[in-house]
Amino acid sequence: MQATLATAEASAPTESSSSAVNWGPIIAGAFAASTLTVMLLLLGSGLGLSMVSPWSGAGASATTFAVSTAVWLVVVQWLSSGVGGYLTGRLRTKWVGIHTDETYFRDTAHGFLAWALATLLVAGVLGSALSAALGSGVQAVSTVAAGAATGASAGAASKDGSAFDSTSYYVDALFRPADLTKPVDADLQNEAAATAQASRILLATAANGGELAADDSAYLTQLVAARTGLPQADAKARVDAMMAKVKDAKIKAQQAADTARKAGATFALLGALSMVVGAFIASVAAALGGRQRDDEEATYLADR
Repeated sequence: MQATLATAEASAPTESSSSAVNWGPIIAGAFAASTLTVMLLLLGSGLGLSMVSPWSGAGASATTFAVSTAVWLVVVQWLSSGVGGYLTGRLRTKWVGIHTDETYFRDTAHGFLAWALATLLVAGVLGSALSAALGSGVQAVSTVAAGAATGASAGAASKDGSAFDSTSYYVDALFRPADLTKPVDADLQNEAAATAQASRILLATAANGGELAADDSAYLTQLVAARTGLPQADAKARVDAMMAKVKDAKIKAQQAADTARKAGATFALLGALSMVVGAFIASVAAALGGRQRDDEEATYLADR
C-alpha cells in the first residue's frame, strides 16, 4: 500500500514555482520593435509617403497617399514585429520538463505580448508625433476641402493679416462696370452698402443650401443693373452665371471632402490590417526564435 502511494506521488505532476511568462525578453523585444517602427516610419516619411498636395495635379492624391502609407505600415509591422518577436524567442529562458507543444504555445504568446507592448509604446508615447508626420497630407486635403465647402459662409486671413471675405470675389464680379471708360454714377457710400447687401444675400443663400430665392435674385439683378449700367436682361444673366460658379465650387469642394473621407477610411482599414499582420508575424517569429534557441543549445550540449 505504501509503495503504491509513493509511486502515485512520484508520477503526479508538480507545479513549477516560476511563472511561464518571462517579462525580460518580452520588454526587450518590445523596445526593439518600437524603435525599429519609429525608424521605418520616419524613413517612409522621408521617402515621401506622407506627402500629398491639396492642389490638383501637384503631388499624390489623397487616395494614393492613403494606400501607399497603409502599404508601408504593413511593411513596417512586418519588419519590426518580426525582429521584436524573434528577439523575444531567442532571449527567453529555456523551459525544462514541459511538452514541445506547450513550449511552442508559450513562445507564440511571448511574441504576441511583445508586439502588444510595442504597439502601446508607439501609440502612447509617440502617437501624436507620428500622427502629425504621417497624417499631414490627409489633414491638408481635409482642411482645404472643408475650407472650400464653407468658403461662402466664412472668412479667412490674407497674407498681410487683414480680414478677407470669401464672398468678395463673387460680389466684385457682380458689380463690375459694363463699360470701364464710362464712370458709373455712384458714390462710395452707396457702393459699400450695395456690396454689403449682396454679401449678406450670398451668405444667407449658402446657409440655406445654395439656392438663391426668387426675390433675392430679382433684387440682386436690380442692384447689378444699377451699379454697373447693364441692361436688366444682362444683369440677370450675370447673376445666374455667378450662382452657377458658386454651385460648381460647392460641388467640387464636396467631392474633395468625400475623397478625403474615403482615403481616411481606407487608411484606417489597412492600418488595422497591418496590425493584424504584425501580431501574426511577431508570434511566428517568437516561436521560430525559441525553437532555434533550444536547437542551438541542444547541439552545443551534444558537441560537448
